[in-house]
Amino acid sequence: MKRIYLAFAAVLMSAMAFSQGTLTGTVTDGELGGPLPGATVMVKGTSTGTSTDFDGNFTLEVNQSSGTLLISYIGFVSKSVPFTTTGSVGTIALQPDAEELEGVVVVGSGIIDLATDRRTPIAVSSVPIKVIQEKIGTQDVTMTLVNTPSVYVSGQAGGFGDTNMRVRGFEQDNTAFLLNGQPINGMEDGLMYWSNWSGMNDIANGIQIQRGLGSSKLAISSVGGTVNFVTKATEMNEGGFGYATVANNNYLKTSAGYNTGISEKGWGMSVMLSHWQGDGYNEGNFGEGQTYFISVGYRPNDTHGFNFLITGAPQFHDQNFTKSISSYLEYGLRYNNNWGVYNGQYMTERRNFYHKPVANLNWDWNISETSQLSTVLYASWGRGGGTGNLGRRIRTAEGRIDYDAIYAQNAAVTGGIGYNNSGFDPAYITRSSMNLHSWYGLVSNFEKKFSENLTWNVGVDLRTYYGEHFRVVADFHGLDGWRENIRLVDQNNDHQPYGDSGEYKYSLATESYKPSAWGNTFRSFSELQKTDYSNDERISYGGVFTQLEYATDDFSAFFQGALSNQYHQRFDHYQYADQSLINGTSEQGTGTALPAGITPGVDSEKVNNIGYNVKGGLSYNPTSQHSFYANAGYYSRQPYHDNIYLNFTNAINPLTENEKILGLEAGYGYSSTMFSANLNLYRTSWKDRVVTSSNIVDDVLTYTSNFGTEQLHSGVEVDFKVKPTQGLTFNGFASVGNWEYKGDAVTQITNEDRVVISTENIDYDGGKVGGAAQLSGGLGVAYRINSMFSVDSDWRYYDKLYADVGAIKENLELPSFSLLDAGVTFTMPLGIDKSKALKIRANMNNVLDKEYLSELTTANFVEPGDETYDGINVTNQGYFGLGRTWNVTLRYDF
Repeated sequence: MKRIYLAFAAVLMSAMAFSQGTLTGTVTDGELGGPLPGATVMVKGTSTGTSTDFDGNFTLEVNQSSGTLLISYIGFVSKSVPFTTTGSVGTIALQPDAEELEGVVVVGSGIIDLATDRRTPIAVSSVPIKVIQEKIGTQDVTMTLVNTPSVYVSGQAGGFGDTNMRVRGFEQDNTAFLLNGQPINGMEDGLMYWSNWSGMNDIANGIQIQRGLGSSKLAISSVGGTVNFVTKATEMNEGGFGYATVANNNYLKTSAGYNTGISEKGWGMSVMLSHWQGDGYNEGNFGEGQTYFISVGYRPNDTHGFNFLITGAPQFHDQNFTKSISSYLEYGLRYNNNWGVYNGQYMTERRNFYHKPVANLNWDWNISETSQLSTVLYASWGRGGGTGNLGRRIRTAEGRIDYDAIYAQNAAVTGGIGYNNSGFDPAYITRSSMNLHSWYGLVSNFEKKFSENLTWNVGVDLRTYYGEHFRVVADFHGLDGWRENIRLVDQNNDHQPYGDSGEYKYSLATESYKPSAWGNTFRSFSELQKTDYSNDERISYGGVFTQLEYATDDFSAFFQGALSNQYHQRFDHYQYADQSLINGTSEQGTGTALPAGITPGVDSEKVNNIGYNVKGGLSYNPTSQHSFYANAGYYSRQPYHDNIYLNFTNAINPLTENEKILGLEAGYGYSSTMFSANLNLYRTSWKDRVVTSSNIVDDVLTYTSNFGTEQLHSGVEVDFKVKPTQGLTFNGFASVGNWEYKGDAVTQITNEDRVVISTENIDYDGGKVGGAAQLSGGLGVAYRINSMFSVDSDWRYYDKLYADVGAIKENLELPSFSLLDAGVTFTMPLGIDKSKALKIRANMNNVLDKEYLSELTTANFVEPGDETYDGINVTNQGYFGLGRTWNVTLRYDF
């Protein structure tokens, strides 16, 4: 019997020894032939994994004798490699795929809706982390998408973070931007302020833009497209990095990050800090900011995964605004008239400052092999604003701010109290227009696989937002205080006296608040120190969405649907009188401030709007090389908060209605080892846009509404990649659009009972939509000289760019232009095991120093005798693009 036990034990130990062992291998770039350091290697169905070293090698301890390895690397197609014994699995070559971002999704995979999750194709382009790190330099993150069809980025000359990106001719409020599945467009107006996201360059693991109606599972209505920012999550392996960037105009950025790796108990942390500062390309465009990123992950088992992330990018940047071409020609293309000096020290009138911490908690629950629940709970807290002037500004002969004269002017003000009224001594202050908000939300998606071919998703999208808007004094410039004369109104916007004596209320501000991102993060503001306006709003949003997809090897079809409700209310603390004041029960004498504790104000009516969207599509793949698709979608989109309330008052616009969007898309894709290409066709109709203002004339309230004509955007997009030989790649794109206004615009004036007073039809049919180039194309080349050196260059061409002036029958076309960028990368392995690396990257943008107009905001045509620049009337307002710029980055990975 003892021998039997010994034999059994020997067999058991042999089996255990056989089931445990080591897997080794090498992961390489199937296109360029070099190693892929940092590629992820996982054993399918387990949490066992590792990453490749600098030479692409990996060693992985496994406790099973057979299984499947999953190898992924951002920007490359993931690969499954089966193994039936331990030891070497050889060399694994991954093929590049610019559309592949799946490898970076560690948490929230059911929320982060990438095109790789869908078998049905859409018009999509992706930017991997390698491109973000190497090419972004000092630019906004929007500039990573300029080599994409139908994307146009302008406004760089405004200052750090002031770019404006348009997709298929639609403005930023008509493109959905998502951070790890979390919507980040402004709740009030849908806009994006890229200075709030200056740290995106550091924390993004990849970016994917889905042009057109997109494929998002959320209850959102994007017209131009959907942009997914996928950030870093808690890294699996220990390591870190540090880098420094220097650039033109005294730009300096330093950054460092460290990952603890995932412990045996499933915990891990990744942190990153950075600081940047620079003078800006134009004069008076100074900027400075920081970025912080903390991610804590916990995976207790294969069923549950958690990740908590908090990130923010506090910053300030001084701004340059559009001005006439003649001003640029007179004072230089870097001219900025928003600054000056006082006693020889620099001062600016226009400074943007903001801090927007964002936090989210992701939970992935693998309920079963066929069911998964992904949830993200998020919050953001915005604090900051922008400065400007109130009162009488004085300029120098060059048009800049004459602060010496302003201080002398303020010194002569009677009593030292400035008044924003022409009947008093002229005075001037710098004010801050503040925007504070608290935003909380939850997105949850349940996915169920009914079979190998049929998948169903259903989820919820909940958000609540409270915003505060007011002005305070940033700098008195020698004054002791500042007061505003405000005529109170009632809920009907009728002027009301303040008290029995008939005077009107005014505020007296005696405290200044420095325009600082960090300084205003936790600061409170007294209502008595607010000036010019003070109002809040509450916006709540609830949506449900669903998606059903059927997919086989050669055919797929999907359907999406979403229903949402938006709730709005506005609270005005400044210009509305409460009933006690209107009735005269509280009198106020001339020359004194509002009594403490009395805050005139009123709550607006509550507004609810319901919207919905539906979309469906199908694809057919007759062979592995060819694919065809077609999609169609219809949106009924609620108006934004700022369009619901008239003229920044509590008066509700009675004429707003949901906008109607109909999108049609079709495409073809071809893929082979040497050549791949995509062709996309689109047609998007946008109707029922209403812009309304109100006015009181002879005590009669009237509404003036412009029922905008239909916008019709159609076009063709092509992108391709050619790999003629190992180490050499060509990329190209072209887009031809026809973006026009259709039909008549109706300007209608009605009274408060909606009785039509007058109606005027204006023909805008055929007018060109401005703000983005309707014809664009580009060609890029990348060549890996050897394992250490690589070079790349991108050329872009823009034409059919019209002035950004809204609906107009005859729009002004800007001159066409082309730009050339270039870069070189040197990488040196370090350490005995070559697991560390030193990388030097140098970029030069606009290599040929091309002088061009990137944007015009007026459309003044040339008349006889007018001065012109490249055929354009010099009275037009706008921006020139940046000239030649450069940056160099030294990076160390360990």
